[in-house]
Amino acid sequence: MAFKCIICDKRSVSGNNVSHSHKASKRRFKPNLQKIKILLGGIKQSAYVCTKCIKSGRIVKAA
Repeated sequence: MAFKCIICDKRSVSGNNVSHSHKASKRRFKPNLQKIKILLGGIKQSAYVCTKCIKSGRIVKAA
């Protein structure tokens, strides 16, 4: 399973760490994903969802 939000398709992006001497090295920016149980199409399943989707109410949590 890919590390991405199942609702908004948010995923990791790459960029650079920049040191004091301005030397760049690669790094990854990871989204704040939580593995929760949701109702998706009337079926209860466990999925990775970003916190922005959880807080905005785009998902329905399974009881």
